[in-house]
Amino acid sequence: MALEGEAAGLAAIGAGLAVGLTGIGAGMGEKDVGAAAVGAMTEDRSIFGTAMIFMVIPETIVIFGLVVAIIALFALG
Repeated sequence: MALEGEAAGLAAIGAGLAVGLTGIGAGMGEKDVGAAAVGAMTEDRSIFGTAMIFMVIPETIVIFGLVVAIIALFALG
């Protein structure tokens, strides 16, 4: 059952908020992790792989937000 009118617009706003807010949250987390990873790699280059894994972890939150947005747009709208 497709949403019509105002309900479809609210689903689109919710999808935009899901992606936008998770992107902002991931960016805020990434700045702290990135600074720590670069600082640690200047002291010991052998932890590059571990630092990269820690850099990727905040980005998975954006993927979850994108999945929620897709569900909101296609399942509800």
